[in-house]
Amino acid sequence: MCGIVGYFGKRNASEILVDGLRRMEYRGYDSAGIACLYDGEIGVVKCPGKIKGLREKVDASGLGVLAASTLGIGHTRWATHGPPNEINAHPHMDASGHFVMVHNGIIENYKEIRKGLSQQGIECISDTDSEALIQLIAYCYKDNLEKAVSEALKKVKGTYGIVVLTDHEPDKLVTARCGSPIVLGLGKDETLVASDAAAIIPHTRDAVYLEDFDMAVITADGVTMFDLQHAPVNRETTTMDWDEGAAEKGDYKHFMLKEMFEQPDAIRNAIRGRLDFDMGTAVLSGLEFSPRDSALISRVLVVGCGTSMHAGMVGEYAFEEMAGIPAEVEQAAEFRYRNPIITPHDLVVAISQSGETADTLAAVREAKHKGATVAGICNVVGSTIARETGRGVYLHAGPEIGVASTKAFTCQVSVMLMMALKIARTRRMPRHEGEEMCRWIERLPELVEKVLEQNDAIKAVAEKYAKCENAFFIGRGYLFPVALEGALKLKEISYVHAEGYHAAELKHGPIALLQENTPVVALLNDIPGKDKTLGNAEECKARNAPVIAVVSEGDEEIADEFNDVIVIPNCPPSITPIPTVVALQLLSYHIAAARGCEIDQPRNLAKSVTVE
Repeated sequence: MCGIVGYFGKRNASEILVDGLRRMEYRGYDSAGIACLYDGEIGVVKCPGKIKGLREKVDASGLGVLAASTLGIGHTRWATHGPPNEINAHPHMDASGHFVMVHNGIIENYKEIRKGLSQQGIECISDTDSEALIQLIAYCYKDNLEKAVSEALKKVKGTYGIVVLTDHEPDKLVTARCGSPIVLGLGKDETLVASDAAAIIPHTRDAVYLEDFDMAVITADGVTMFDLQHAPVNRETTTMDWDEGAAEKGDYKHFMLKEMFEQPDAIRNAIRGRLDFDMGTAVLSGLEFSPRDSALISRVLVVGCGTSMHAGMVGEYAFEEMAGIPAEVEQAAEFRYRNPIITPHDLVVAISQSGETADTLAAVREAKHKGATVAGICNVVGSTIARETGRGVYLHAGPEIGVASTKAFTCQVSVMLMMALKIARTRRMPRHEGEEMCRWIERLPELVEKVLEQNDAIKAVAEKYAKCENAFFIGRGYLFPVALEGALKLKEISYVHAEGYHAAELKHGPIALLQENTPVVALLNDIPGKDKTLGNAEECKARNAPVIAVVSEGDEEIADEFNDVIVIPNCPPSITPIPTVVALQLLSYHIAAARGCEIDQPRNLAKSVTVE
């Protein structure tokens, strides 16, 4: 859950490292640091806080090694072991001062390693698990850095993405991965290494993604890759199709706001070329399913975490309603540890924006081990889940920098609808119904644009409730997971305590918490169960709780009952989650903005959860 970057080339390393960290700051922003090597000297600068503070400290350092070096590593941290302070910040150096490393992941047996090192007279000074690893690498070193790294990693339990350098061999970087992403950027006379393509894209589009237990040695002659036993490995070079400007805010105040307004185009990219109007189905070649394969699926299991799990819950309704196939959604961590019952005709769909979510990746491996057919829905090309599932659908949503997911969610739901349609057409859904669904999916960008046009009106509603410290979101059917996602967005970025409930659960306890300053966002779109949800909203109103009603266009009767109303375009139940969630994203954003919150980098959160 941290950002790492390394550079070996001919340009100033410190500038490239700090800029790379800035581009990855959404991955961790408790502390940051860089280390550069020049003329046998290692220069390290690190500090708690954000990249801005690191840049100021680098500029004030007198530069020296940092100004001359063309080789270095950097890190932005999301704290797991020990508070965010300068001692615990990366890069970490060994006791001798000759070895330095950045690390993403968790070393589970670090206490055991520290104890063994202590018996050899080597003491760690930080609270981190990471320092134990660089001390171990230094202890294992004889005359070859990559051999020392591989020997140390064989003693490690846990996950890691690391980059290491030493002044004993000032002409190389060594990197390795297990469970935490590492991508190499291959430029002209230079090589970059990072945990995220965002740090590489300004310099090159040619990338190599390491796989678990891969190592790479980076020198002036290029890159050599091998496994922990030093057997050579070959990894495909891919071309990254990101637009460099997509990872910049442009004229928007926050990345989250930019990404919300990118959703029409993001959805267009997600559905482009994937709708077959003649046959009333979806073309998802990455699934590698023939119609017969689809027809043989007996059950769909969806695994994910957080926002991705909520998208899967929308998919559950779609699979069952459209395709008539049993579907379940499981929190990915629970799936792994509860020994799930899997049959050969089960399809397990793993959803992850980054494609690196640790719990979801573990669920993928468990499902494969039990013989299921596994498919991934990811946004990042070449990510671990995409590679390990071997089949699935890319979102093509472009980079999502804001920690609170927006366009990834709407694209995930769009893809789930197409998957449900594809499977439905191999069963009982007639072609004319499939054609109608294709038309509605094609209209999704237009529906989202209509919601975004209400930005100012939604902002006015949000500002009325910015001082409230608690909120409820209620919905039924397809809108129940949207209520969960709306509550998640609000608590993520505004720090308001928000809970999403199935509307029927309101009377089973939560209604006791209603007060005059506890708003209830009631999803009253025109779908089955609306009348029941309306009754729940009226119960809230009767207890003096303010109700923000989300209603379908033209529903004047409901709109007149409540003081605050957000209007959503008319659309079928399966389609309505997408425009509805966009309205809730805007509501949450404007509440957070009115409260003066750090919207793109909310406290205690990181974008990519690569540890369990």
